[in-house]
Amino acid sequence: MSNWNHKHIIDLASFSLEDYRTVLDLTNRFKIIPISGSRKLPALQGKLIATLFFEPSTRTRSSFELAAKRLSADVQSFSPSSSSLKKGESPLDTVMTYVAMGADVLVIRHNCSGIAEQIAKSLDENLKHVSILNGGDGLHSHPSQALLDLFTLAQFFDKENPNIKNLAGKKITIIGDILHSRVARSNLWGLTACGADVVLCGPPTLLPEQFSEFVSNPPPGIIQDPIKNRGKVSISRSLKEAMEDSDAIYTLRIQKERMSENLISSLDRYHEEYGITHESLKWCKENVPVLHPGPVNRGIEISSELVDDHSICLVDTQVTNGIPVRMALLYLLASMKN
Repeated sequence: MSNWNHKHIIDLASFSLEDYRTVLDLTNRFKIIPISGSRKLPALQGKLIATLFFEPSTRTRSSFELAAKRLSADVQSFSPSSSSLKKGESPLDTVMTYVAMGADVLVIRHNCSGIAEQIAKSLDENLKHVSILNGGDGLHSHPSQALLDLFTLAQFFDKENPNIKNLAGKKITIIGDILHSRVARSNLWGLTACGADVVLCGPPTLLPEQFSEFVSNPPPGIIQDPIKNRGKVSISRSLKEAMEDSDAIYTLRIQKERMSENLISSLDRYHEEYGITHESLKWCKENVPVLHPGPVNRGIEISSELVDDHSICLVDTQVTNGIPVRMALLYLLASMKN
């Protein structure tokens, strides 16, 4: 793709509208090609994709590995529990081991914010022609999740032509633990870039007021926002107010480990105030989609009945769309080396 100039994908703050169009267009092309069994695309034949997940993952890791295999790439997986990390090896030295083996793209997930960018800078300084794709770092970013969410919404609003124009002017409500969510942060960059207005909803302990200014403050290294006219970000403490006239609902996982930090009084109370059900969806526009990054805590952030209503709950669709989205990202990065 001649218009693609990203060697690494660390977050979405640096993405232009053309970048989003490129990813969604390529995703759609991969999605409509029937790929199964031995019918693989030879696009990345001879390339090596390494998945280095320093923290647990089911959907993201499996999705990236399946995406790489469908493009005919070789795949190496890294498991911390059986690695030299147990002997004191640093994450960077682990990365350099896979670079020395000839990896073309490293998909990295780690619980420390900023580590993907640090590794990318180290590789660039050492003139290593290897791309880093951030599979999720701490509280910072999860770009591939936000891109598959964008594609899922664009597809819902226009199945025949899923593109970023379908998001313009839409009201998207994100509910839950915004404070600890890298998914929410990446979606704020992506949704507002496409012209959607985002309403954040949650208790003050999980949603500080400063999030209303999130997209007004590009991260270090970005002198000018590549998006001229972003959608707005606002905060509502009332679930009904946040959901009224919404075009889509995105609810986030409540991390039960936060209970020990006394950030919410109880899970039952949280569900009463912020849980999504068929009943609460009556406040929205008709037939709005409900998204969730998974894994779902049934009966907490979303009712079990709603999870199983596949006509509007798009959790499974998000997982399905994750494969062609990640095929697109791997293809774009691996092609940079040609």
